[in-house]
Amino acid sequence: MLIPKRVKYRKVQRGRMKGVATRGNTVTYGEYGLQAIEPSWITSNQIEAARVAMTRYIKRGGQVWIKIFPDKPVTQKPAETRMGSGKGSPEYWVAVVKPGRVMFEIAGVPEEEAHEALRLASYKLPVKTKIVKRETETGGEQ
Repeated sequence: MLIPKRVKYRKVQRGRMKGVATRGNTVTYGEYGLQAIEPSWITSNQIEAARVAMTRYIKRGGQVWIKIFPDKPVTQKPAETRMGSGKGSPEYWVAVVKPGRVMFEIAGVPEEEAHEALRLASYKLPVKTKIVKRETETGGEQ
């Protein structure tokens, strides 16, 4: 599972998921990508489950890129604890994903195989997604 090696602050505030992704919203490394349509927190376990689903399906062919990283700690207080006495301890890590963010990319496999692998990965994620294709650059302009 993905977790940061070290962080500046152990606990962070929850924040908001307003707006759309302005960075990471295009397919950059691979040929096909899995793009989020709605905002959500995606845990390191979910990222790992999606990665395993994709790599199992494409077997030894192709390459997979994970373009999100869980760098936000989520705290929880122990069960049956009274109110007060501070914030809970960090329990797991999440990646904040906004609409338009490309989360996974795949290359080196046929289009049908890539679509199926990304579809299987999308079942492991708590967000609605769509499969996007890399836009080819139209050269000539300078």
